[in-house]
Parts: sequence; C-alpha cells; structure tokens
Amino acid sequence: MYSDKVMDHFANPRNVGVLADADGVGQVGNPVCGDMMTFYIKVEDDRLADVKFQTFGCGAAIAVSSMVSEMAKGKTLDEAMAITNDLVAEELGGLPKNKMHCSNLGADALHEAIKNFQDKRAGRAPSEHGPVDLHEHEGCACPYCESSLEEEDKTFCRACHIEFEECPSCGGITKKGDAACIHCGKPLGTKA
Repeated sequence: MYSDKVMDHFANPRNVGVLADADGVGQVGNPVCGDMMTFYIKVEDDRLADVKFQTFGCGAAIAVSSMVSEMAKGKTLDEAMAITNDLVAEELGGLPKNKMHCSNLGADALHEAIKNFQDKRAGRAPSEHGPVDLHEHEGCACPYCESSLEEEDKTFCRACHIEFEECPSCGGITKKGDAACIHCGKPLGTKA
C-alpha cells in the first residue's frame, strides 16, 4: 500500500522538532481526520537554512512532513513556494488516493511558514490561520482501515463498519465508545 520511501520517512522522519527562533511558522490541519502540521523555518539570504516540523497524524502525514522538509531545505523562498502536493507525492513514490490530502497539508504548512516570514519582514501583521481552518472541506480516510469516508457522513466507515465520534480535545475522529482518542490519547468526554 505504501512505497518503501513513505515507510522510511515514517519510521525515520527527518527534521522533526521546533525552531525556537524561527523566522516563520505555518500551521495547517484537517479536523476531519485529525492531521495537524506545523512547519518552522529559518531564513538566510532568502534561502531556507533550516526547516523543522511537528506533525500529529497518520503515518502518511508524518512521511509527507519529513519529505517536504527535505525538499525545502536549502531552497530559495520562491523554489520552496513551488513545492506542490503532486511533487511531494511523486518524491515519496506515490501515495494512496485516500492519503493525497496529506501532501496538500505538508506543502501548505510550508507555504504558510514562508508567508508568515514574508509578512513579518514586510512589517505586515502576520496572517493568522487557526490550526484547523484549512482543508476542512476535504474528504478523509478511516483511521482504522484507511478506506475513504463518505462526504455526506463522516461518522461511519462503510468498509469496516465502525461508528465515529469527534474527540473534544483535538477534533479528530475516533471510534465511538473508545476510552481514549487514537490521535491525541486524551480520554474521550474531556476537553483539552
């Protein structure tokens, strides 16, 4: 199902972490499946001198974040802005159709970090994106069997017959009746 490259970047992600003195920070998320990505960039001479990320999500989301960070490091800002979801998926040797949204998230989080840097440099108030306001219109996959969820009803997986509920802490979908969220591990029925 996943290429060797995806599995390698999932098992051995590159550039994980936070840049405390980041020049730009970009955060995006998909509240339907719970994937959240934050990218931190350090810019020197209009090049990405360092790129770090934190990702909360499935294996594909982690692999995508790792690949985006590798693709972006050392690039000019314009070159990094040209990184697209298709390029990320291609570099990873392809992604299953129901995981392509993860490549959108990775490229968009990087682009948001660059825009944040550019806004700061130009003296503009940085644009504020909440961590889960992008991509909420997209479909997503069941976190258990990875089958695509129906657009009209994201509370039930027709493939594995699991009913979902939204985690009040992180907003990800998790199996109804479970004691803890599969995304954030917090007990269900409590707010973060």
